[in-house]
Amino acid sequence: MGDEDYYLELCERPVHFEKANPVNCVFFDEANKQVFAVRSGGATGVVVKGPDDRNPISFRMEDKGEVKCIKFSLENKILAVQRTSKTVDFSNFIPDSSQLEYTQECKTKNANILGFCWTSSTEIVFITDQGIEFYQVLPEKRNLKLLKSQNINVNWYMYCPEGSVILLSTTVLGNVLQPFYFRAGTMSKLPKFEIELPAAPKSTKLSLSERDIAMATIYGQLYVLFLRHHSRTSNSTGAEVVLYHLPREGACKKMHILKLNRTGKFALNVVDNLVVVHHQDTETSVIFDIRLRGEFDGSVTLHHPVLPARSIQPYQIPAAGPAPVTSQSPVPCKLYSSSWIVFQPDIIISASQGYLWNLQVKLQPIVNLLPDKGRLMDFLLQRKECKMVILSVCSQMLTESDRATLPVIATVFDKLNQEYKKYLDAEQSYTMAVEAGQSRSGPLLRRPVRTQAVVDQSDMYTHVLSVFTEKKETPHKFVIAVLMEYIRSLNQFQITVQHYLHELVIRTLVQHNLFYTLHQFLQYHVLSDAKPLACLLLSLESFYPPAHQLSLDMLKRLSTANDEIVEVLLSKHQVLAALRFIRGIGGHDNISARKFLDAAKQTEDHMLFYTIFRFFEQRNQRLRGNPSFTPGEHCEEHVAFFKQVFGDQALMRPTAF
Repeated sequence: MGDEDYYLELCERPVHFEKANPVNCVFFDEANKQVFAVRSGGATGVVVKGPDDRNPISFRMEDKGEVKCIKFSLENKILAVQRTSKTVDFSNFIPDSSQLEYTQECKTKNANILGFCWTSSTEIVFITDQGIEFYQVLPEKRNLKLLKSQNINVNWYMYCPEGSVILLSTTVLGNVLQPFYFRAGTMSKLPKFEIELPAAPKSTKLSLSERDIAMATIYGQLYVLFLRHHSRTSNSTGAEVVLYHLPREGACKKMHILKLNRTGKFALNVVDNLVVVHHQDTETSVIFDIRLRGEFDGSVTLHHPVLPARSIQPYQIPAAGPAPVTSQSPVPCKLYSSSWIVFQPDIIISASQGYLWNLQVKLQPIVNLLPDKGRLMDFLLQRKECKMVILSVCSQMLTESDRATLPVIATVFDKLNQEYKKYLDAEQSYTMAVEAGQSRSGPLLRRPVRTQAVVDQSDMYTHVLSVFTEKKETPHKFVIAVLMEYIRSLNQFQITVQHYLHELVIRTLVQHNLFYTLHQFLQYHVLSDAKPLACLLLSLESFYPPAHQLSLDMLKRLSTANDEIVEVLLSKHQVLAALRFIRGIGGHDNISARKFLDAAKQTEDHMLFYTIFRFFEQRNQRLRGNPSFTPGEHCEEHVAFFKQVFGDQALMRPTAF
């Protein structure tokens, strides 16, 4: 299988830590995404590494017994270590503050601490088998203040740092989940909900394991993911992942079911808003996108994998040691190893090998695995790094070998322009709100973020359409049809078409001598009026004489002042066109000779300069009976240039009547 077939990969620069062994214990903190390697209970050192910090934190601590849990508060200000089932020890890592440890015992009698979670740099939650205790840590006083507590029987807990939600498994079966939400010193109890178990349990023992539950943010919403291994009945179609939407307000609701169509050992990750399900037995993974259309059965939406199952791309573990010394070749990494531990959203840890990876999605291989271009666009538009891949798909569908039909091309353009229009509308609403002065009164006013899904006209022009029109082998009818399809799509979404797209159409038509089509496009306003367009038409007069009149009509419809039209033409070096225009409206007796001679000289075309110079000599003869320029016209420099290039004898002699 070539690289182009794997759509999942492990990141290039993993976090490397000391492998787990009898002396070295490894812990992972989901909030800070840090790995702790604790040697001999900390006596011979603790090394803390995170994905972003290339400088690990190293320190030692007294060996006061086996470490059950160890985590820094946010911003690494305070370290909390749990060694017993009753207490948690704290040490400050704040400069100039006391290094002495201080301890907090859980408040509930006879309770055992299952674990703890930091919710800010100074707020911590203890989860016990009898409830939840929310504390504020006061580092300078070296003690803790209880903010709130709640009694409830707890089997196990789970924390989602992105959503600041702790989920508690309650009741004998463990399938009633109680969420709590934490924010700025407050703890809110959200409505509890029940996870439907696959079959009525025979016994009254714990039936919902934390291994089968995950919490993750998908498209900005918090979901609880339940991996339901179907009871092995004859009609069983394999396992499925059930997604429960957990809102800040209101009840939790079952929304989506992801059909896995297989059984066995699974693990879940969420990458770029995609749910990735790893299957250990086959050593493959599949991805699901809940934004893509699924089958709605009246209450939930059923989804199938977006793509065929594939392995994560094979990964080479770099050989240890400094580069010049390392002669060993890299070791292939055992993927889907039983020692892998998966954390949300996108983390895979191999404690036995000492690596932490972020899982990544590769978009380019997906292009060839999803033949339906409409569905492919729906998929790509939701991804973070999608723009260049989308543009490559657009280019590819216009090539000789992979050419798509016009209806498919139209669908792709419409999907792109729908996103583009959404952004333009949001930008406009924001601008209007700012102008209306709402920014001072309303704090919620935020400038819309331009994501990579916004593919605008300049992107399409630069990367796709201008390149496409230059390909000689493409039939011109197809080229024009594609350009017009893109313009039609822009018009459909009421997006103002940029003049350079119209210019591209005109150039293509002229190149293939399709002047009749051009005439029709202009006559029926298929191409919108614009000054740059009118100038382009004027320059086409030598190929297609009616273009002159079409251009003037357009400029008049744009109610452009005549002087301005002349200026525009001269700036485009269309000196003869400007002169013809001014003659056409009868203004040539009053124009400045110097302005036209300047423009003609700038073109560095001596014959053009000769023609323009001769025109003004003839005008002088007609108006004053003498071809020479008067001092007031300031043309001395041009007369000298004319003599230098063409000689004195080329100057016109006064004609005697």
